[in-house]
Amino acid sequence: MVDKSRRSFIRKGMFGLAVLPFGAGVLTSKAFAALPKVDPSAPNAKALNYVSVAANASGHAAYQAGRVCENCNFFQPATGACPLFPGHAVEPAGWCQAWIKRP
Repeated sequence: MVDKSRRSFIRKGMFGLAVLPFGAGVLTSKAFAALPKVDPSAPNAKALNYVSVAANASGHAAYQAGRVCENCNFFQPATGACPLFPGHAVEPAGWCQAWIKRP
């Protein structure tokens, strides 16, 4: 005698496995969607003296040549994101006073 609940479980499991790649594709496309760039006039950007071109920060006491977002420990190269500006991407050639050397 065949157990109907077992057969139903296997059928639903197979359906779930068949649909899995489609769901993963949707999640992946949302995860790598382009983030909006940080507006240098935003309050949190002003608080950290963020500039989209590092050379424009040459008058700031903490700025040193060669320090850019791209070589900062906070910068996430895959997305261009920075946790100091949640939900936004920064310019790789930008700078802010929270710059920390990438190890």
